Amino acid sequence: MTALSQWHLSLGARLADDGIPLDYGDQTAELAAAKSGAIFLDRSHEGRILLRGRDCLALPNRMSTNDLMCLSLGQGSPTIFANANARILFRALCLRTDDGLLLISEAGDGAALAAYLRRSIFFGDQVTVADQSAETAQFALHGRAADRVVAALSAELTALPVYASVQIDSDFGPLRLARRKPICGDHWLIICPAKKAAELHRRLLQLGEAQKLLPAGSLTYNSLRIRSGRPAGLELSADYIPLEVGLWDEVSFTKGCYTGQEIIARMESRQRLAKTLVRVALSSYVPAPATMLANGSVVGKLTSSAQAANGEVVALAVLRVAFAAPGSALEVGENRVSARVIDYAGAQPSFITEAATDTA
Repeated sequence: MTALSQWHLSLGARLADDGIPLDYGDQTAELAAAKSGAIFLDRSHEGRILLRGRDCLALPNRMSTNDLMCLSLGQGSPTIFANANARILFRALCLRTDDGLLLISEAGDGAALAAYLRRSIFFGDQVTVADQSAETAQFALHGRAADRVVAALSAELTALPVYASVQIDSDFGPLRLARRKPICGDHWLIICPAKKAAELHRRLLQLGEAQKLLPAGSLTYNSLRIRSGRPAGLELSADYIPLEVGLWDEVSFTKGCYTGQEIIARMESRQRLAKTLVRVALSSYVPAPATMLANGSVVGKLTSSAQAANGEVVALAVLRVAFAAPGSALEVGENRVSARVIDYAGAQPSFITEAATDTA
């Protein structure tokens, strides 16, 4: 057991099989802290893959949806790796650093993404792929007070825009900090050497005491993630094309060729989607995946669901566009639990949202 895992246990954590805390014994307090102060999470199960060499940008750029060639030092961008049919394989946050390009994968995807990148290196490419997940740890800060906690490390950090990153020297070794797209207040990523992770975690909790910072687990994160409409898990699978799961802002429609581009470009130019991602309210908890129905006919799939500590049931579903308008009444699962579409989730094109407004 690592020093970081032992430290989590000393704080009352329940650990998942991968060593990531599920909670610290009071999910209600964790959820309240996220909304009124800040929470601190171990996200070390998100992979950290460093590409070095002349083609460190060109390799992922020709394989994924966003324009990475324009990234300058300190800038970042999310991107989606898809197959030839434009189905989702991986999602990553790409950070341009002094060393090359650092890719932050979705939870549990680091090794597979690194292997995929290595298999895609052509003869003549000058690029190396180093999976740094084992030698580093990764934390996240969420909440309205997250900026103030980060400012305790360096006041200048809070000026960073979303997706930008910087490396600073500290008593815990080099720290990489990046501002991410928020799901509940401000959202920060912090990467440190694995051997210093427990010490840094302890110190950040001390620095954040005045901001009511609490350690929180992945169960609270999942509730917040679903509530905010951020796709993950089943949404980021080969069942879907990026545009169908609210990822329009992670696709460039002006860059050169990439894997799956023809299909994605056709969907955008025709302004036509078969299905899209929505937030739904359920009358009672139903585990995902589950079938979504309208008048007894299948119209989509429940892809994420969670019952928060306060009893609130939050869920995401991918539905046929005709049944995805806010307010639509549906049923879910074998027991036909009542469901209602709250709103579209993620980044949606105007032709979807405007159509819903026109029919309201």
